[in-house]
Amino acid sequence: MPKEIFDENKFLELAEFAIHCRVKRIKDVVKLKLRTKKYLYTYQTDPNTANRLLNTIKCDVIEL
Repeated sequence: MPKEIFDENKFLELAEFAIHCRVKRIKDVVKLKLRTKKYLYTYQTDPNTANRLLNTIKCDVIEL
């Protein structure tokens, strides 16, 4: 089961250990899905914040 993250700082911490990040854009919401070895973490945010976060993380980014 995926786990949902509600904190931006927690997302950035988990992104260091992620294998890849999948991005799903739905109208005014962007879902960022971090795949780690054990869990799938999801984070919902607005498009501006998502673009800023995607520029700071170092793992592979996959647009869906």
